[in-house]
Amino acid sequence: MYSIDWRSDLDSYFDIDPAEGTISTNEMLDRETLPWHNISIVATKLNSPVLTSRVAVSVHVLDINEFPPELASPYESFVCENAKVGQVIQLFSAKDQDVPNSGQQFSFKATKDEVRNKNFTIRDFGNNTAGIVTKRGGFRRRSQEIYHLPVVIEDNGYPPKSSTGTLTIRVCGCAADGSLLTCSAEAIFLPVGLSTGALIAILLCIVILLVIVVLYVGLKRQKKKETLMSSKEDIRDNVIHYDDEGGGEEDTHAFDMGTLRNPKVVKDNLFRRDVKPEVKQGPRAPPSKDSADIRAFINQRLKEHDGDNSAPPYDSLATYAYEGNGSVAESLSSIESLAVDAEEDYDYLNEWGPRFKTLAGIFGEQSEARSDSTNTEH
Repeated sequence: MYSIDWRSDLDSYFDIDPAEGTISTNEMLDRETLPWHNISIVATKLNSPVLTSRVAVSVHVLDINEFPPELASPYESFVCENAKVGQVIQLFSAKDQDVPNSGQQFSFKATKDEVRNKNFTIRDFGNNTAGIVTKRGGFRRRSQEIYHLPVVIEDNGYPPKSSTGTLTIRVCGCAADGSLLTCSAEAIFLPVGLSTGALIAILLCIVILLVIVVLYVGLKRQKKKETLMSSKEDIRDNVIHYDDEGGGEEDTHAFDMGTLRNPKVVKDNLFRRDVKPEVKQGPRAPPSKDSADIRAFINQRLKEHDGDNSAPPYDSLATYAYEGNGSVAESLSSIESLAVDAEEDYDYLNEWGPRFKTLAGIFGEQSEARSDSTNTEH
């Protein structure tokens, strides 16, 4: 009986027929991962299991052409501005992960689209190497700094594999003997002796100056706006100031009683409220009975107002007017009210709230006074 020592084939790549001893594969074999496999085959006698022998078997995994060729390395090519026509500027080669029995053989050529390229072409030297050849001269970094050249690489395997790589060519400044000087495009615009670090420092200073100017202009505009706000848009200009103490001896302009007078009366002799009128001396008329009644009424109301605890603590003006007989609305005073008015009940004024408290007190006292007078006459 034949078997495979499991310690020599831990991944179980192979299997063996126990009677025939034919070795077969259990898994896919990859030459690029493990090109050789070493296993141990054990032979055992059936009627005597203790009689065994073993032999080492080496399995060589052959290669097939499954990988396309590629560039050997990422080449960094350059062409001088003073390069001549037909000059080889770069040599390159290829590599392949496959190992054909007859050896590797690569061919190089330009793509179909690059056949009409007027700048560069590919030259195959037949020894697995090729070169980049210039087709013109007079390259300038100002017009174009970098060129890309595709190249097709093909191997000789079966079936053949091919791939397309890209070569990058940079235009550089060179000396007369072809030695490289610089490939930086910014060096064209720099004066002699000015390095890249110096240029960066100059640009940084310019940026800082621009930032300072922008900040200065912004602060100046902000300051100007604040000045306009303080002079024209000051919110305090919308506040109306009053210097009125709420009345007094000379504050009679706000209590013009002319609206209660007869509108047919000509207002030719009106005086300004803020100017004391000139008093003309003349014969004084004897006091009438109506004047005495009005004076007594005003004195009584003045005493009541002075003794009222609910009156405001500041100076106020209490106005009492007597229209006389010329008013269109007739008399509005309670002095000339009819006798029937005395019987009217003004208690409902107490229900109107604090604003009518004084008025309710006045009419309440009048009602009590008239009731006492009526009782006395009776």
